[in-house]
Parts: sequence; C-alpha cells; structure tokens
Amino acid sequence: MQEKPYFCPNCRSNRTKFRVLFTTSQSFMKEAVTGSVQNMTEPVTVEEAEPTIGCLVCGFTGNEMRFVKQAEREPRVMTPTEPLYR
Repeated sequence: MQEKPYFCPNCRSNRTKFRVLFTTSQSFMKEAVTGSVQNMTEPVTVEEAEPTIGCLVCGFTGNEMRFVKQAEREPRVMTPTEPLYR
C-alpha cells in the first residue's frame, strides 16, 4: 500500500476510514450425487498487482489508484488559524 492520502471517489466524504481486501483461493472436491464436500485444501492468499481498497463509510470498493487519484484531484489543504484567545 502506498503512503499517500486516499479520498473515496464514490461518497466523496471519506478521507480516513478504509479497509484493504485480500482474495483467497481454496480447492475442494464434492461428491457428485449428494453434493457433500469430500476434500478441501487450506486457503491460499492470491497475490494481486494492486491492493483492493474499501471505503468504510459507503462500502465502495476499487483498486488503490482510484482512491489515490481522487485525493490528488481534490487535495486536502491545511488552513493555519490563529486562536481568538491569548
């Protein structure tokens, strides 16, 4: 995952709450007549070229670059403020 800001391209309100999604593969054999599972292997994580990111606000999922590019199109800027009290 990149150390860059994200911004959800769907809801356009979330910049902080995300999840990374992993894909797994698991082989199994079934009985042809009954459909019962006869043999199952351990799940194996499938390596992807780019992580899949999910927005925890609206549930949108997409590749990481969609979130990064949206943050680049609409950057968040820090606004310096002076306190009213001293």
